Amino acid sequence: MPLFRRIMLAEGISLLLLLFLAMPLKYAFGQPMAVTIIGTAHGALFVLFVLGLTWVHFSQKWPLFKTLTGFLAANIPFGTFWFERRYLR
Repeated sequence: MPLFRRIMLAEGISLLLLLFLAMPLKYAFGQPMAVTIIGTAHGALFVLFVLGLTWVHFSQKWPLFKTLTGFLAANIPFGTFWFERRYLR
């Protein structure tokens, strides 16, 4: 579970970096490479998060509601931090 928590937090941070750093760099300053780099990292971390969430769902016998809440939280800015605090502490 500690590995899943680290992946989840890294995915949440990458989403925030994408939204609040890379997107302004692209649209306000004409630097599209920031979205390419951070977006690729975020995509890889999101895939790892979904795989980890699936693994935790089956290994820890999580209810489907908790797993779906984790998936939905990963799609909302600051959602992974809320999920970690609410369900993993």
